[in-house]
Formats: sequence, C-alpha cells, structure tokens
Amino acid sequence: MPTFVRTDKCDGCKGGDRTACMYICPHDLMKLDVDGSETGHEMRAFNQEPDQCWECYSCVKICPQNAIEARHYADIVPLGGSVQPLRGADSIMWTIKFRNGTMKRFKFPIRTTAEGSIDPYTGKPEADISKVGEAGFFNLGGVQKPGDRSELICL
Repeated sequence: MPTFVRTDKCDGCKGGDRTACMYICPHDLMKLDVDGSETGHEMRAFNQEPDQCWECYSCVKICPQNAIEARHYADIVPLGGSVQPLRGADSIMWTIKFRNGTMKRFKFPIRTTAEGSIDPYTGKPEADISKVGEAGFFNLGGVQKPGDRSELICL
C-alpha cells in the first residue's frame, strides 16, 4: 500500500528545496508543498501519486522526523497494527505494533559503505556495440536471438 506523510510530524526537512524523501524516492513521487496550495500544509512533503508507489520503504526509512508511514496490507499488518522503521547511524530498528497493543522490535545493521564509493562495473568488460548482431546478445522470453540495431535505444 502507498506511503503517506503525517503532516503533524513533517517539517519539510527544515525548509530546504529538496526533502530527504524527494531525494530517495526511486519513482520521484514525493513532493514539497512550499506554499500549501496543493495540500493545505505549507512546507510539508507529500506523495503526489500514491497509486504509483512502489512500496519500497525508502522514504519511510530516510525520513528524519519519522513522518512517513505506509498503509500496510491486512495479511501482514492486520487492521489496527503498524510497522515503523527508525534508522540510526549504524542500524535500523523496526517496531511492529500489533492491534492488541503488543510491540516487538527488531534491530538490524545497515550498510556502512560511503555513498558513491562503490564502482558497479569493477571487473566487468567494456561494452562492445560491434557485438550487437551476434547470437545471444538479446534474450526474449528465454529465446536467444541475434540483436537488431533498430531495437536499441540510442541516446
């Protein structure tokens, strides 16, 4: 289910032009309502297209005010329950509150690799566009076929 912002907790990341949730959302759904014209809440973030939400929890985990929550599926969190992550410097704590009031917490270490320090292409060969016509370059539905340059997206 999609995320939503608790406007009573959100501070718009203290008036910056880009909030943490806007920065992290892989689908660019989060938006800052600077003047309050869209939501009635000035300097508060909101999910501008909830039906497009990927439910990745990135915005929920990064929000410094814990102002973003997700509407959970009933089979995972029955009505009245909640799941809320709290990210620290070296770990993330998941708090599960059941509808009978019972709470459980789970703490997991987080990745501590510095942002931008990973090179995903290390040890990989350079791309060779001249091989696009060879068999095995494209795999459509489990069937390998020679590539066709007209099928490439050229930027």
